[in-house]
Amino acid sequence: MVQKISFKDALEQSLGGLTASLVTPNRIGDYGAKVMYYTNRFKGKIVLLNLVGNISQMTITTVFGVIGLTIFVNFYQVDIDYYRVTRFVFILLIIAILSFFGVKHRRFKVKGHSYVDIIDFIKSITINVKAKTLVFSLIRYLIFSFQFYFLLSVFGVAIDYLDAMVVITSMYFLASIIPSISIFDVVIKGSVAVFLFSFLKVNELTILTITTSMWLLNFVIPSIFGGYYVLNFRLPNAE
Repeated sequence: MVQKISFKDALEQSLGGLTASLVTPNRIGDYGAKVMYYTNRFKGKIVLLNLVGNISQMTITTVFGVIGLTIFVNFYQVDIDYYRVTRFVFILLIIAILSFFGVKHRRFKVKGHSYVDIIDFIKSITINVKAKTLVFSLIRYLIFSFQFYFLLSVFGVAIDYLDAMVVITSMYFLASIIPSISIFDVVIKGSVAVFLFSFLKVNELTILTITTSMWLLNFVIPSIFGGYYVLNFRLPNAE
């Protein structure tokens, strides 16, 4: 444990980080915002803990997304240039391997803070904490996925739950690997969703309305509340 905080503090940091990530690529501003709530003593560890949480969420998204996309491609017989896909996966694999060896013996520093060994720190996190992080990531993923399906039902789209989930998981996976600025996230998800749901003959306007509603409910409105915390933010007392 780095530092014990209340649910209220965690909520403030989450909403404040969400607001700060509004205009940053792939929500990287979230890292910087959460770090500001802590003194130099903890900043390096906070960045790495945030990284572990994001990796956990991406792991869940990837696992369900790959399964969903595989089913989707086979069932709807989507034409895919497998040469390009293989080349893309190969490049990603090379980057991942180089990144791993690049940080394996590297220490991390946040402006004036003592160095933190990345691999050693991640190893120091207990299995219990890692398991809870994955479980919470899974719950968050399931909530977002069901929310999309619920909105499909609200807008009168008659579609089987499993069929919808195949498309929804594919959509979240494809949207997550496309670099974007958070404020334009709705454009990325909307474009991907329109393409995928076109195979199910779902109206484009309906899908765009649903993705926009999701964006407003889960990003814009929380960011507005987070704006209050950002405007009233005070630096922690130095230790």
